[in-house]
Amino acid sequence: MDDPLDEFPRQVARTRGFSLGVPKAFTVSPDGERVAFLRSKAGDDPVSCLWVFDVETAEERLVVDPRDLAAPNEEELTEAERARRERTRERSTGVTAYATDREGRHAVFSVSGRLFLADLVDGTTRELSAPGPVDDPRLDPAGERIAFVSEGALYAREIVGDARLFASDEDPDVSWGLAEFAAAEEMQRRRGFWWSPDGSRLVAARVDERPVRLWHIADQTDPAAPPRAVRFPQAGTDDAIVTLHVFDVAGGGRTDVVWDADAFPYLARFHWSEPGPPLVYVVSRDQRRARLLELDPESGRTTLVREAADPEWVDLWDDTPQRLSSGPVVDVFIDPEADTYRLSVDGEPRTTPGLQVRTVSEVGDDVWFRASEDPTEIHVWRWTEADGAVRVTDEPGVHAVSVGGPVAVVASATLESPRTQVHVTRHGAPVGEIRSLAEVPVVRPTPQFLTLGERDLRAALLLPGGREPDGPLPVLMDPYGFPHGARVLKAAGEFDESQWFADNGFAVLVVDGRGVDGRGPAWDREMKLRYDLALEDQVDGLLAAAQRFAFLDLDRVGIRGWSGGGYLSAMAVLRRPDVFHAAVVGAPVTDLRFYDTYYMERYLGHPDEHPDVYERNSIVADAPKLERPMLLIHGLADDNVFVAHSLKLSTALFEAGKRHELVLIPNATHLTRSEAVTENVLRVQLDFLRRSLDL
Repeated sequence: MDDPLDEFPRQVARTRGFSLGVPKAFTVSPDGERVAFLRSKAGDDPVSCLWVFDVETAEERLVVDPRDLAAPNEEELTEAERARRERTRERSTGVTAYATDREGRHAVFSVSGRLFLADLVDGTTRELSAPGPVDDPRLDPAGERIAFVSEGALYAREIVGDARLFASDEDPDVSWGLAEFAAAEEMQRRRGFWWSPDGSRLVAARVDERPVRLWHIADQTDPAAPPRAVRFPQAGTDDAIVTLHVFDVAGGGRTDVVWDADAFPYLARFHWSEPGPPLVYVVSRDQRRARLLELDPESGRTTLVREAADPEWVDLWDDTPQRLSSGPVVDVFIDPEADTYRLSVDGEPRTTPGLQVRTVSEVGDDVWFRASEDPTEIHVWRWTEADGAVRVTDEPGVHAVSVGGPVAVVASATLESPRTQVHVTRHGAPVGEIRSLAEVPVVRPTPQFLTLGERDLRAALLLPGGREPDGPLPVLMDPYGFPHGARVLKAAGEFDESQWFADNGFAVLVVDGRGVDGRGPAWDREMKLRYDLALEDQVDGLLAAAQRFAFLDLDRVGIRGWSGGGYLSAMAVLRRPDVFHAAVVGAPVTDLRFYDTYYMERYLGHPDEHPDVYERNSIVADAPKLERPMLLIHGLADDNVFVAHSLKLSTALFEAGKRHELVLIPNATHLTRSEAVTENVLRVQLDFLRRSLDL
């Protein structure tokens, strides 16, 4: 039998982080008869298929396997699709997204740019013509038309008929119906067009990226290949210009939507449902103000519903604001007196102080949302006018929900199961389970949950074999460094890699510091202008844990992280070498002026107004201080955290005469998908930490 510790990196790579074979993207038909979802056929199969779960029989049936569509062996992705997968961290291939009509009878999707329509009841699928490669196809609510984007132009077509062009631009840096980088990566708005409830109108964003700085990504393994040009909104520079337009589908007329775009340039949310006028949510460049507007689709005029303001920043929430079926607007707001993110209906709080709303999942006759009483657990809640907010899930863990009519699909990640479990209920009674085909990790995480220090930092400690040792153990800190991104959650899958490092001889300590979600608005806002607080919390958590566990060897402390965690790892050895003795620095943000506008300016302000803040929080200037081993890893094709971050730090280290290790990975993006790369990134980290901490 293979050694589990040696097998684990191969398994992580083969399963793409145990994401393959996991059911996801659930759509429940309003009559509650069926649930559409995506899943590959096995835990090592990267090709995602479209399935239906029949609620009456509790049986699954395969609707679309992309391999049956005469698709090419290699996916042919458009730039827009490639970008969408990066923004959503999609690791699979095949059918990676789909959209249904209102009744959940039909679904549309694209594979290698080809347009397909599936009947979810009879199981048939057919290809439809399109003028070019198709991105983000969506059915109108009645299921009579399909809108899509092709090469930056917006089209719609009848199910039977030819495609009709609604909007296009000759300049390739102007697109219709797609979300720009800032919206897709930071605002979590990944759509760029929307149907009206009756299908008579189409609302679309026009994105002009010409003001955005042009950056280049080269394939260093092929000097003859031209570099790929990308538009990246660097902090302090111009964003894309986004406008909104309403198209009359029958007549073809266009109405431009009007709001104060100079004061509120960010289009953060759009929602149009049956009960009332469309809702438009726009945000100021400094993110301290936001306006909820109602849109008159006939004239394009907008009317102010309410304005939100915050001295630090205004938060955005998934799937809000939107309307109940009876018309009132559902949103999430900050209650500063209770230090709580609370659900609101027409501006009135509907959840209790102390219950931190995390996301809104479904809004119809009632509201389904996810919230935390304890930041290490995320539960499903349901609010109704009659009963108020009632918790639906019980087992400690991380839960999510999709709803249609009387049917709810609850996906639960817990400590008791190594795989996500998906249960279907009707009127609250169990119906069946949608199977996960994901592989079970060869390591079994056994985290011990802790509350540490004066700030009650939530933490998890993982030990070799889950047992306390007889002698001292080197410590490996394993955090995320930037705001949000909670890691200390009661779900086994959160700790697979941490347990592997522990089983290789480390005491792995995962600490969630200030800014990590789940603790309330005051906790989040302490990060304003002060990213270095994340390092303070890691040190405090480590020292507090060492007071409780004498076997933690404070003379051998390493830290590892990726992205924001890479930034924190580098800062740890550069600024606190008295505490940290080695660092794995993966795809780090090193010069904060080189990250994007919406994310960085939210926390640090505009770099022209706060140059000292950017200088103080960036780490390139700290290079001469390095006196501990550092391993830098970065993908050369990363279009989120560009490799320039690592190269700038490496250059500064080299010029200061500071030895370090550097691994550059050709053609790898921010999220590696190559099996060889994924496996060896883990192995090189372990080898480095063993050498550096004398294990």
